Amino acid sequence: MSAQLEFDPKGMPFRRLGSSGLRVPVFSLGGWLTLGGSVKGDPVVDIIRTAWEHGINMIDTAEAYAKGESEKQIGRAIKVLGLRRTDLIITTKLFWGLREGPNDGGLSRKHIIEGTKEALERLQLDYVDVIFAHRPDPTIPMEEVVRGFNWVIEKGWAFYWATSEWSAYEIEEAHNVANRLNLIPPIAEQCEHNMFHRDRPESEYEPLYRKYDLGTTVFSGLAQGLLTGKYNNGIPPDSRFATAQEAWFEEVRKGLSSPEGKEKIRKIRELTNLAETELNCKVSHLALAWLAKKPETSTVILGASKPEQVIDNLKALEVIPKLTPAVLEKIEAILDNKPAPVVQTLRTLSPARPLPQGLSLKLEGSWVNLILTLSDTAPNTILMYH
Repeated sequence: MSAQLEFDPKGMPFRRLGSSGLRVPVFSLGGWLTLGGSVKGDPVVDIIRTAWEHGINMIDTAEAYAKGESEKQIGRAIKVLGLRRTDLIITTKLFWGLREGPNDGGLSRKHIIEGTKEALERLQLDYVDVIFAHRPDPTIPMEEVVRGFNWVIEKGWAFYWATSEWSAYEIEEAHNVANRLNLIPPIAEQCEHNMFHRDRPESEYEPLYRKYDLGTTVFSGLAQGLLTGKYNNGIPPDSRFATAQEAWFEEVRKGLSSPEGKEKIRKIRELTNLAETELNCKVSHLALAWLAKKPETSTVILGASKPEQVIDNLKALEVIPKLTPAVLEKIEAILDNKPAPVVQTLRTLSPARPLPQGLSLKLEGSWVNLILTLSDTAPNTILMYH
């Protein structure tokens, strides 16, 4: 099809999404809370047009975002703007579903297949580039989950599948099942990652980055807005924290007045000073550049309720090359929360005194096996990870 708006990367860096050949922009656009939620109609078109004109051709959404309205609004904007499908990277996620029936959510083969078809209808697309399992589903055998996503890919409804907020153990299990059955494994993990949320993406997943070349698509890079610096002197009355009604925002509001919350604000003030005096940027630009600098980060998902926010956040691109080892050391000194390396953490599991009879620890690379010997000939191994 002929496009009304031709895509020009405008210098946006592109990286492979995990082990796949799909190349994604370092910064992408996300639909959570805004597109189809707090923003609808032509303003959604304006935000997507602005992102497109600044080198962002990847849009992330989910069936659960605004109860399907996010997918509908994004699909409408793509049609209005006349964007060429082959220029776009569209990702969506399945798990919660839109109805209350016993099979209208989760990761059963039924919901994976039917949920994918419904998502494509809302998006007005024939396929998505990546379909994510929005959460793990411990009630469904992993083999059924892997077979379900494999079938969706073979039908041409998605090119790849990935996970979101899965544990390292669950991702490892999916790979083991896929390898055993010669099926397609997940290529990436969509996880929360920011300066105050580091353990899982920087420690727990570390062996997976090396073993499977796993990539991450990062959300909440600004810690729900904390790392914009706008809360350094309290909660402004017109801010998201002051007006949002979601329960988890209320938890964050309360948390800001706790000793831990006050310590976060103190650190953000120090980061703000570093950003402004040494890097000539906002603390939000520093926080996003810090994420993009990490080699495991395939893309940082940006939220936006107006076009100006997209443009401002993309100033982080100018900060990435300024993050020298010396600057990164200063950031770590301020944060003082760097996760311990996996091997070091796991080695601390070694007991100071002998384990009970029948139990033993075995270190294998970055993984620890806790072995319970039921008999001399039938040991039962449980995989442990940090």
